[in-house]
Amino acid sequence: MSELDLSLKLFVVLSKAQKVIMDRSVKDMKRHNLSPSEFAVLELLYHKGKFPLQQIGDKILVTSGSITYNIDKLEKKGLLKRVPCPEDRRVTYAQITEEGTELFNVIFPEHTKVVESSMSGLTAEEKIQAIELIKKLGLGAQKQD
Repeated sequence: MSELDLSLKLFVVLSKAQKVIMDRSVKDMKRHNLSPSEFAVLELLYHKGKFPLQQIGDKILVTSGSITYNIDKLEKKGLLKRVPCPEDRRVTYAQITEEGTELFNVIFPEHTKVVESSMSGLTAEEKIQAIELIKKLGLGAQKQD
């Protein structure tokens, strides 16, 4: 195969694998009445604690308009709350509520099993190699910009 054919084949294979893995992951999120963006926001807050609203989009790769919409939805569900910063009135934090933490205590371990199951086609050593290669691929593509 030529370099071009290999590149195209790799693109197709990566895209198909990513779609199947994400579809399984999204199906699990929706089972808990959460969109992928809502799940990502809650996961961030669950693991990092309160977080400035202005920085959430960069952290989970979602647009700022979408973040506001998702924060509003999660707040209405009682899973997070907005907390003003006492030192800087321009900053507002999102903080997971006790109800949100209790929910994530249940659903996150279940979700990690779905992810682990999706990755079960590779051995631990192959996963390490895949992580290194895909990271290298992403960094190389980033340099092309």
